[in-house]
Amino acid sequence: MAALGLVLAAIVSVLVLAFAWPSVTAEPRDLPVAISGTPEAVDLARQAVDDAQPGAIAFDEVDDREAAVAAIQARDVYGAVLLGPEAEVLTSSAASLPVSQLLSGVADRLEEGVNAQAAAAAAAAGSPVAPPHIEVEVTDVVPLAESDPRGTGLTAAMFPLVLGGMLGGIAVSLAVIGALRRLLAVAIYAAVGGLALAAILGPWFGGLQGEYWLNSAAIALALAAVAAPITGFVALIGRAGIAVGPVVMLLFANPISAAAMPKEFLPAPWGEVGQWFPPGAAATLLRDLSYFPAADQAFPWLVLACWAVGGALLSVVGHFRTAGGAEADAEAAEAV
Repeated sequence: MAALGLVLAAIVSVLVLAFAWPSVTAEPRDLPVAISGTPEAVDLARQAVDDAQPGAIAFDEVDDREAAVAAIQARDVYGAVLLGPEAEVLTSSAASLPVSQLLSGVADRLEEGVNAQAAAAAAAAGSPVAPPHIEVEVTDVVPLAESDPRGTGLTAAMFPLVLGGMLGGIAVSLAVIGALRRLLAVAIYAAVGGLALAAILGPWFGGLQGEYWLNSAAIALALAAVAAPITGFVALIGRAGIAVGPVVMLLFANPISAAAMPKEFLPAPWGEVGQWFPPGAAATLLRDLSYFPAADQAFPWLVLACWAVGGALLSVVGHFRTAGGAEADAEAAEAV
Protein backbone atom coordinates (compact mmCIF):
# COMPACT_ATOMS: atom_id res chain seq x y z
CA MET A 1 0.00 0.00 0.00
CA ALA A 2 2.82 2.39 0.85
CA ALA A 3 4.60 1.58 -2.41
CA LEU A 4 1.41 2.14 -4.40
CA GLY A 5 0.90 5.50 -2.71
CA LEU A 6 4.44 6.58 -3.53
CA VAL A 7 4.08 5.51 -7.15
CA LEU A 8 0.79 7.37 -7.57
CA ALA A 9 2.27 10.49 -5.95
CA ALA A 10 5.22 10.31 -8.36
CA ILE A 11 2.86 9.97 -11.34
CA VAL A 12 0.83 12.99 -10.25
CA SER A 13 4.02 15.00 -9.75
CA VAL A 14 5.21 14.14 -13.25
CA LEU A 15 1.83 15.11 -14.72
CA VAL A 16 1.83 18.47 -12.97
CA LEU A 17 5.44 19.11 -14.01
CA ALA A 18 4.77 18.20 -17.65
CA PHE A 19 1.71 20.40 -18.03
CA ALA A 20 2.74 23.33 -15.81
CA TRP A 21 6.36 23.66 -16.97
CA PRO A 22 5.62 25.32 -20.34
CA SER A 23 3.39 27.98 -18.75
CA VAL A 24 5.75 28.69 -15.87
CA THR A 25 8.83 29.07 -18.07
CA ALA A 26 7.12 30.74 -21.03
CA GLU A 27 8.52 34.10 -22.10
CA PRO A 28 9.30 35.70 -25.47
CA ARG A 29 12.73 34.79 -26.80
CA ASP A 30 14.10 35.96 -30.16
CA LEU A 31 10.71 36.36 -31.80
CA PRO A 32 11.31 36.96 -35.53
CA VAL A 33 9.92 40.37 -36.47
CA ALA A 34 10.58 42.27 -39.70
CA ILE A 35 11.79 45.87 -39.62
CA SER A 36 12.18 48.49 -42.33
CA GLY A 37 13.60 52.00 -42.31
CA THR A 38 16.78 54.03 -42.39
CA PRO A 39 19.79 52.52 -40.62
CA GLU A 40 19.61 55.19 -37.91
CA ALA A 41 15.91 54.60 -37.26
CA VAL A 42 16.39 50.82 -37.22
CA ASP A 43 19.23 51.09 -34.69
CA LEU A 44 17.14 53.32 -32.43
CA ALA A 45 14.20 50.92 -32.61
CA ARG A 46 16.40 47.93 -31.82
CA GLN A 47 17.85 49.71 -28.80
CA ALA A 48 14.45 50.81 -27.54
CA VAL A 49 12.97 47.30 -27.78
CA ASP A 50 16.04 45.70 -26.19
CA ASP A 51 15.88 48.16 -23.31
CA ALA A 52 12.20 47.41 -22.72
CA GLN A 53 12.38 43.60 -23.14
CA PRO A 54 15.91 42.27 -23.60
CA GLY A 55 16.12 39.33 -25.98
CA ALA A 56 12.39 39.25 -26.73
CA ILE A 57 12.54 40.23 -30.40
CA ALA A 58 15.01 39.36 -33.15
CA PHE A 59 14.59 41.91 -35.94
CA ASP A 60 14.94 40.87 -39.57
CA GLU A 61 15.43 43.78 -41.96
CA VAL A 62 13.23 43.93 -45.08
CA ASP A 63 13.08 46.41 -47.93
CA ASP A 64 9.55 47.77 -47.62
CA ARG A 65 5.99 47.20 -46.41
CA GLU A 66 5.18 44.79 -49.22
CA ALA A 67 8.08 42.53 -48.27
CA ALA A 68 7.05 42.68 -44.61
CA VAL A 69 3.46 41.66 -45.42
CA ALA A 70 4.70 38.79 -47.57
CA ALA A 71 6.95 37.56 -44.75
CA ILE A 72 4.04 37.66 -42.29
CA GLN A 73 1.73 35.79 -44.65
CA ALA A 74 4.43 33.16 -45.24
CA ARG A 75 4.74 32.88 -41.44
CA ASP A 76 8.42 33.75 -41.54
CA VAL A 77 7.88 36.56 -39.02
CA TYR A 78 5.20 37.41 -36.46
CA GLY A 79 4.91 41.05 -37.44
CA ALA A 80 6.81 44.08 -38.64
CA VAL A 81 7.93 47.54 -37.56
CA LEU A 82 7.96 50.04 -40.43
CA LEU A 83 9.93 53.22 -39.81
CA GLY A 84 9.20 55.15 -42.99
CA PRO A 85 7.76 58.65 -43.33
CA GLU A 86 4.67 57.32 -41.52
CA ALA A 87 5.58 54.78 -38.86
CA GLU A 88 3.44 51.63 -38.74
CA VAL A 89 3.46 48.34 -36.85
CA LEU A 90 2.09 45.22 -38.54
CA THR A 91 0.78 42.37 -36.41
CA SER A 92 -0.74 38.95 -36.98
CA SER A 93 -3.17 37.84 -34.29
CA ALA A 94 -3.75 34.60 -36.21
CA ALA A 95 -0.09 33.66 -35.73
CA SER A 96 -0.08 34.49 -32.02
CA LEU A 97 -2.35 36.73 -30.03
CA PRO A 98 0.25 37.28 -27.24
CA VAL A 99 2.87 38.37 -29.80
CA SER A 100 0.32 40.64 -31.46
CA GLN A 101 -0.31 42.30 -28.10
CA LEU A 102 3.44 42.57 -27.52
CA LEU A 103 3.91 44.36 -30.84
CA SER A 104 1.03 46.71 -30.01
CA GLY A 105 3.02 47.67 -26.91
CA VAL A 106 6.05 48.26 -29.13
CA ALA A 107 3.89 50.61 -31.23
CA ASP A 108 2.95 52.59 -28.12
CA ARG A 109 6.60 52.98 -27.10
CA LEU A 110 7.55 53.88 -30.67
CA GLU A 111 4.84 56.55 -30.74
CA GLU A 112 6.11 58.04 -27.48
CA GLY A 113 9.67 58.10 -28.80
CA VAL A 114 8.76 59.69 -32.13
CA ASN A 115 6.73 62.45 -30.49
CA ALA A 116 9.44 63.08 -27.91
CA GLN A 117 12.00 63.46 -30.69
CA ALA A 118 9.69 65.82 -32.60
CA ALA A 119 9.12 67.96 -29.50
CA ALA A 120 12.87 68.08 -28.79
CA ALA A 121 13.61 69.11 -32.37
CA ALA A 122 10.99 71.88 -32.22
CA ALA A 123 12.36 73.15 -28.93
CA ALA A 124 15.91 73.16 -30.29
CA ALA A 125 14.73 75.16 -33.30
CA GLY A 126 13.04 77.65 -31.02
CA SER A 127 9.60 77.06 -32.49
CA PRO A 128 6.83 78.50 -30.29
CA VAL A 129 4.30 76.06 -31.77
CA ALA A 130 4.22 72.46 -30.52
CA PRO A 131 4.58 69.92 -33.33
CA PRO A 132 1.47 67.91 -34.25
CA HIS A 133 1.02 64.59 -32.48
CA ILE A 134 2.27 61.66 -34.57
CA GLU A 135 0.31 58.41 -34.33
CA VAL A 136 1.84 55.02 -35.06
CA GLU A 137 -0.79 52.93 -36.80
CA VAL A 138 -1.18 49.27 -35.87
CA THR A 139 -2.47 46.96 -38.63
CA ASP A 140 -3.46 43.34 -38.11
CA VAL A 141 -2.35 41.78 -41.40
CA VAL A 142 -3.68 38.27 -40.69
CA PRO A 143 -6.45 38.61 -38.10
CA LEU A 144 -8.28 35.81 -36.34
CA ALA A 145 -11.68 34.87 -37.72
CA GLU A 146 -14.83 36.46 -36.31
CA SER A 147 -16.02 32.97 -35.35
CA ASP A 148 -12.93 32.52 -33.15
CA PRO A 149 -11.78 36.04 -32.19
CA ARG A 150 -9.53 34.87 -29.34
CA GLY A 151 -8.11 31.83 -31.11
CA THR A 152 -9.40 29.57 -28.34
CA GLY A 153 -11.14 27.14 -30.69
CA LEU A 154 -7.98 26.27 -32.57
CA THR A 155 -5.87 26.07 -29.41
CA ALA A 156 -8.37 24.06 -27.37
CA ALA A 157 -8.75 21.51 -30.16
CA MET A 158 -5.18 20.28 -29.95
CA PHE A 159 -5.26 18.47 -26.60
CA PRO A 160 -8.42 16.45 -27.46
CA LEU A 161 -6.83 15.64 -30.82
CA VAL A 162 -3.72 14.20 -29.12
CA LEU A 163 -5.81 12.46 -26.48
CA GLY A 164 -8.14 11.05 -29.13
CA GLY A 165 -5.27 9.64 -31.15
CA MET A 166 -3.71 8.14 -28.04
CA LEU A 167 -6.96 6.57 -26.79
CA GLY A 168 -7.68 5.27 -30.29
CA GLY A 169 -4.32 3.53 -30.44
CA ILE A 170 -4.75 2.03 -26.96
CA ALA A 171 -8.34 0.90 -27.62
CA VAL A 172 -7.39 -0.75 -30.90
CA SER A 173 -4.44 -2.46 -29.24
CA LEU A 174 -6.69 -3.90 -26.54
CA ALA A 175 -9.78 -4.74 -28.60
CA VAL A 176 -8.32 -6.01 -31.89
CA ILE A 177 -6.20 -9.14 -32.18
CA GLY A 178 -3.62 -9.22 -34.97
CA ALA A 179 -1.07 -6.60 -35.93
CA LEU A 180 -2.37 -6.06 -39.44
CA ARG A 181 -5.97 -5.97 -38.29
CA ARG A 182 -5.00 -3.29 -35.80
CA LEU A 183 -3.34 -1.35 -38.59
CA LEU A 184 -6.54 -1.47 -40.63
CA ALA A 185 -8.58 -0.41 -37.60
CA VAL A 186 -6.30 2.59 -37.03
CA ALA A 187 -6.66 3.61 -40.68
CA ILE A 188 -10.47 3.46 -40.49
CA TYR A 189 -10.52 5.26 -37.15
CA ALA A 190 -8.23 8.04 -38.43
CA ALA A 191 -10.20 8.56 -41.64
CA VAL A 192 -13.61 8.70 -39.96
CA GLY A 193 -12.24 10.74 -37.07
CA GLY A 194 -10.72 13.25 -39.47
CA LEU A 195 -14.02 13.79 -41.25
CA ALA A 196 -15.95 14.11 -38.00
CA LEU A 197 -13.52 16.39 -36.15
CA ALA A 198 -13.04 18.67 -39.15
CA ALA A 199 -16.81 19.15 -39.30
CA ILE A 200 -17.03 19.86 -35.55
CA LEU A 201 -14.03 22.18 -35.34
CA GLY A 202 -14.71 23.89 -38.66
CA PRO A 203 -18.32 24.52 -39.74
CA TRP A 204 -19.77 23.84 -36.27
CA PHE A 205 -17.43 25.58 -33.79
CA GLY A 206 -15.68 27.88 -36.26
CA GLY A 207 -12.23 27.09 -34.91
CA LEU A 208 -10.79 25.94 -38.26
CA GLN A 209 -10.93 28.32 -41.21
CA GLY A 210 -9.27 26.27 -43.95
CA GLU A 211 -10.79 24.06 -46.60
CA TYR A 212 -12.80 21.21 -45.07
CA TRP A 213 -11.17 18.37 -46.99
CA LEU A 214 -7.64 19.59 -46.26
CA ASN A 215 -8.49 19.96 -42.58
CA SER A 216 -9.98 16.46 -42.61
CA ALA A 217 -6.81 15.04 -44.15
CA ALA A 218 -4.60 16.86 -41.65
CA ILE A 219 -6.63 15.68 -38.64
CA ALA A 220 -6.81 12.11 -39.97
CA LEU A 221 -3.04 12.04 -40.48
CA ALA A 222 -2.51 13.50 -36.98
CA LEU A 223 -4.72 10.81 -35.42
CA ALA A 224 -2.85 8.11 -37.33
CA ALA A 225 0.51 9.64 -36.36
CA VAL A 226 -0.40 9.31 -32.67
CA ALA A 227 -2.26 5.99 -32.80
CA ALA A 228 -0.12 4.00 -35.25
CA PRO A 229 3.10 4.07 -33.18
CA ILE A 230 1.16 2.73 -30.19
CA THR A 231 -0.24 -0.25 -32.08
CA GLY A 232 3.14 -0.68 -33.77
CA PHE A 233 5.02 -0.98 -30.49
CA VAL A 234 2.33 -3.28 -29.12
CA ALA A 235 2.87 -5.54 -32.12
CA LEU A 236 6.63 -5.38 -31.59
CA ILE A 237 7.02 -5.73 -27.81
CA GLY A 238 3.56 -6.62 -26.52
CA ARG A 239 1.29 -4.77 -24.10
CA ALA A 240 4.19 -2.69 -22.79
CA GLY A 241 4.03 -0.78 -26.07
CA ILE A 242 0.85 0.93 -24.88
CA ALA A 243 3.07 3.18 -22.73
CA VAL A 244 4.24 4.94 -25.91
CA GLY A 245 1.03 6.96 -25.88
CA PRO A 246 1.01 8.35 -22.33
CA VAL A 247 4.78 8.73 -22.04
CA VAL A 248 5.86 9.98 -25.48
CA MET A 249 2.78 11.72 -26.83
CA LEU A 250 1.12 13.05 -23.68
CA LEU A 251 3.89 13.73 -21.16
CA PHE A 252 6.73 14.65 -23.53
CA ALA A 253 5.51 15.80 -26.95
CA ASN A 254 2.31 17.61 -25.96
CA PRO A 255 3.85 20.10 -23.49
CA ILE A 256 6.46 21.20 -26.05
CA SER A 257 4.05 21.25 -29.01
CA ALA A 258 3.69 25.07 -28.85
CA ALA A 259 -0.02 24.69 -29.57
CA ALA A 260 -1.02 27.40 -27.10
CA MET A 261 1.99 29.71 -27.52
CA PRO A 262 4.74 30.44 -30.04
CA LYS A 263 7.57 27.93 -30.04
CA GLU A 264 9.94 30.80 -29.24
CA PHE A 265 8.27 31.12 -25.83
CA LEU A 266 9.69 27.74 -24.79
CA PRO A 267 13.29 27.39 -23.61
CA ALA A 268 15.63 26.42 -26.46
CA PRO A 269 15.74 23.96 -28.07
CA TRP A 270 12.41 22.49 -26.90
CA GLY A 271 10.22 24.65 -29.10
CA GLU A 272 11.96 23.34 -32.22
CA VAL A 273 12.10 19.77 -30.87
CA GLY A 274 8.35 19.81 -30.34
CA GLN A 275 7.76 20.40 -34.05
CA TRP A 276 9.23 16.97 -34.83
CA PHE A 277 6.45 15.20 -32.92
CA PRO A 278 2.80 14.75 -33.94
CA PRO A 279 1.24 17.26 -31.47
CA GLY A 280 3.52 20.11 -32.55
CA ALA A 281 3.33 19.30 -36.25
CA ALA A 282 -0.46 19.00 -36.13
CA ALA A 283 -0.84 22.34 -34.31
CA THR A 284 1.37 24.10 -36.85
CA LEU A 285 -0.30 22.48 -39.84
CA LEU A 286 -3.88 23.27 -38.78
CA ARG A 287 -2.97 26.90 -38.07
CA ASP A 288 -1.28 27.21 -41.46
CA LEU A 289 -4.25 25.65 -43.25
CA SER A 290 -6.62 28.03 -41.48
CA TYR A 291 -4.76 31.32 -41.81
CA PHE A 292 -1.48 31.00 -43.71
CA PRO A 293 -1.99 29.26 -47.07
CA ALA A 294 1.18 30.95 -48.35
CA ALA A 295 3.33 29.31 -45.65
CA ASP A 296 5.52 26.32 -46.45
CA GLN A 297 3.52 23.39 -45.06
CA ALA A 298 5.75 20.57 -46.28
CA PHE A 299 7.52 20.00 -42.95
CA PRO A 300 4.46 19.35 -40.72
CA TRP A 301 2.87 17.14 -43.39
CA LEU A 302 6.11 15.16 -43.62
CA VAL A 303 6.48 14.82 -39.83
CA LEU A 304 2.95 13.45 -39.43
CA ALA A 305 3.37 11.10 -42.39
CA CYS A 306 6.67 9.75 -41.02
CA TRP A 307 5.13 8.97 -37.62
CA ALA A 308 2.10 7.30 -39.21
CA VAL A 309 4.18 5.27 -41.67
CA GLY A 310 6.73 4.45 -38.98
CA GLY A 311 3.99 3.07 -36.75
CA ALA A 312 2.64 1.01 -39.63
CA LEU A 313 6.08 -0.41 -40.37
CA LEU A 314 6.44 -1.41 -36.70
CA SER A 315 3.15 -3.28 -36.98
CA VAL A 316 4.38 -5.12 -40.07
CA VAL A 317 7.69 -5.98 -38.41
CA GLY A 318 5.89 -7.17 -35.29
CA HIS A 319 3.50 -9.24 -37.39
CA PHE A 320 6.27 -11.15 -39.14
CA ARG A 321 8.48 -11.33 -36.05
CA THR A 322 5.83 -13.42 -34.31
CA ALA A 323 5.01 -15.51 -37.38
CA GLY A 324 1.82 -13.71 -38.23
CA GLY A 325 1.23 -12.52 -34.71
CA ALA A 326 0.53 -16.00 -33.33
CA GLU A 327 2.35 -15.54 -30.03
CA ALA A 328 1.14 -12.03 -29.37
CA ASP A 329 -2.43 -12.87 -30.41
CA ALA A 330 -2.55 -15.91 -28.14
CA GLU A 331 -1.29 -13.86 -25.21
CA ALA A 332 -3.75 -11.06 -25.98
CA ALA A 333 -6.69 -13.45 -26.27
CA GLU A 334 -5.78 -15.09 -22.98
CA ALA A 335 -5.41 -11.71 -21.27
CA VAL A 336 -8.84 -10.62 -22.49
